[in-house]
Amino acid sequence: MTGSYEVAEPYEVTEPYVLAVDFGGTKANIAAVDGAGRTLAAQRLPMLPERGAEQALVRTLDAARALIAEVGADRLGAAGVASPGIVHRDGVLLAPNVPGWSGLRLQDRFEEALGVATVCATDVKAATLAEARWGQLRGVPTGMHLNIGTGIAVGVLVGGSVLTGAHGAAGEIGYNLRRVDGHSGPHEGRAPLEEWSGGRAIGERGRSIGGDGSAASVFGKARTDPTARAFLTETLGELGLHLANAAILVDPARITVGGGMVESAEQVLPPLAEVLRRAVPFPPELVVARFAQDGALVGAAALAWDSLRDGEPLAVP
Repeated sequence: MTGSYEVAEPYEVTEPYVLAVDFGGTKANIAAVDGAGRTLAAQRLPMLPERGAEQALVRTLDAARALIAEVGADRLGAAGVASPGIVHRDGVLLAPNVPGWSGLRLQDRFEEALGVATVCATDVKAATLAEARWGQLRGVPTGMHLNIGTGIAVGVLVGGSVLTGAHGAAGEIGYNLRRVDGHSGPHEGRAPLEEWSGGRAIGERGRSIGGDGSAASVFGKARTDPTARAFLTETLGELGLHLANAAILVDPARITVGGGMVESAEQVLPPLAEVLRRAVPFPPELVVARFAQDGALVGAAALAWDSLRDGEPLAVP
């Protein structure tokens, strides 16, 4: 398995495979994955979040059925689904980016549509599992995985297991307060740190310094524009502060970084590493994740294969 899924040459599928799905803030990725980690078929769909959750789920299920028909429905063993928020059987908590997402029963809908057992997990925790199983956290007893894309969160790896917490919300640092007197939080549908340092927030806030509303435009301007560079320095410096505080609590040996903003890793990682170096008693190594852009999809496939090997689906929030 490589840093991104390897697409297999066309051949007749005679062994079981699993379906992996990763829902993101702007797109959904679907892949049929065999036991060797090869992608047999794959598709990417826009989420179109402004149109609500139901249409995104229906289009993804339709695409999944078409992909399964292409590969061979009789060989499908299980499905794994990664989603933003805290995924429970009766809904998804802390997932504000797509209107109506909280009301979806993802496991039930996939099992009804595909006819196989389905495992659902929080996307960043799935990505952390992928790094621990096959990536840059393999063999690391205590580590962290930072996702910086539309959302911000960390996955915590302790003793080879991904920490979930009492309610499945371990590592949801996007909800960190930015001020000691801050009162806005998840009870109001707000995520203070994510609304400041997440990719969507950087794009929107970056309009004030000449961006076009996308994070990519801000990173592009920062290469030559001092004002944009100062904007990013302030934004990433605050993110680094929160990452350092998490690292002080966990004491990881290594932190992997994935998500959309890693496409500008040469601008993102140095300021984060500098804060870690200054603030953490034992500074962890900071590296780009092996599965920087498809970690949740790889993790969803791993969870599906685990459910087949264990004989029953896992419920990982």
